[in-house]
Amino acid sequence: MSASDALARPGPALLLRLAPFFCLSVTFGATLGFLASGAPLILRVRGIDLAEVGLLQLINLPVGLTFLWAGVVDRFRLPPLPHRLGWIVGMQGLGIALLVGLSFGEAWPLSALFVIALAVFFCLATMDVALEALVVETVAPERRPYVTSAKLGGASLGGIVGAGVLIAAYDRLGWQAVVLTVAGLNALCLLPILFYPERRLRRAPSAARKKLDVARLRRLGGRVGVLGLYFAALFALTSVNSLALIDLGVPLAQVGLVTGSVSAGINLAMALVSGALVRRFGLVPLVTLSALGVGAAGLLMLGATAAGSGGLGLAAAVFGTLAAGGLGVPVFTMIYRWAEGPQPATDYALLFGAAFFTAMPWRVAAPALAGAVGWPAYFALCLPFYGIAVWLLRRAITRTLDADRAAAA
Repeated sequence: MSASDALARPGPALLLRLAPFFCLSVTFGATLGFLASGAPLILRVRGIDLAEVGLLQLINLPVGLTFLWAGVVDRFRLPPLPHRLGWIVGMQGLGIALLVGLSFGEAWPLSALFVIALAVFFCLATMDVALEALVVETVAPERRPYVTSAKLGGASLGGIVGAGVLIAAYDRLGWQAVVLTVAGLNALCLLPILFYPERRLRRAPSAARKKLDVARLRRLGGRVGVLGLYFAALFALTSVNSLALIDLGVPLAQVGLVTGSVSAGINLAMALVSGALVRRFGLVPLVTLSALGVGAAGLLMLGATAAGSGGLGLAAAVFGTLAAGGLGVPVFTMIYRWAEGPQPATDYALLFGAAFFTAMPWRVAAPALAGAVGWPAYFALCLPFYGIAVWLLRRAITRTLDADRAAAA
């Protein structure tokens, strides 16, 4: 069987080719989960103000700014490995070294820890851009939903470790053991990508897209805006649930278990089945059904915070995670489609990174807004915002699919 056949049909060969994407996403989810999700919960329990917790989201800035240096990833190769693998291995290796250094810094000033964590996120974000370019260049469009499922599944499993297991065990393990665990996991999960046959699987660039013309930049700009609004709205409605649960009096260990481990487990299961669901039912129906579920979960969370019910809040958070799990594969499959061209790392960085960056003000301000107006009013404001964002995203996906069908006719 040829290397291209390995990603052309389901079976063990396909699973083998998906392993590198799954493993690298495990490391992304574990590192992101601990540094960006777990730490704010610990600080909130210690009495840090909601507005200050929101400022910690600035650690995500490199993820949103990758478009500033993605052109370097497209143009330059780091020998002796192939183009994309060189960047993946180099950035992952540097990130591991930074994590090892960070493990000795429990008593360092918070500003120093923040800078090092920011550097770790820079490495992760650059590695991810190269990895996404590798998907565009080596995976056929009909197989990308499977790759997306593997990546989101891996990120969910990493989240179980970073935002769930390690947070639950933090009091027993301590800072150094937890950070070294993340670094060791990153090193272990780097190994499968070393055997990925990038040169053999690389597809020739489309002859119809030899340069990024003004019309293409305009299309990308519109899609970045749609994705940015969607990311902001989804974060507003779902990603602050853990903070709401803390304020409802749910113990940290229980919040870490449900919103970290249980919810991440649900995300893992949904990611593994969503690729097949997309292939069977299509992108637009899955987006529609999942978005309705997320909206219903938001209504439940509004009711929970109004009634002061931690149990209802936990149920709403789990149901919201289940519904949102159906959105990841369709959205990232479309990002891969929109990134097709001669500079996939740059295009992906614009579509995901720039969209993520446009959502950053909301990520920073959301906890402060909730603190100012109260959780019930906060969720009441977020629901219509989310509805508008999903409608615009669904329309953009439908237009692209219609244009693809017309071009193929």
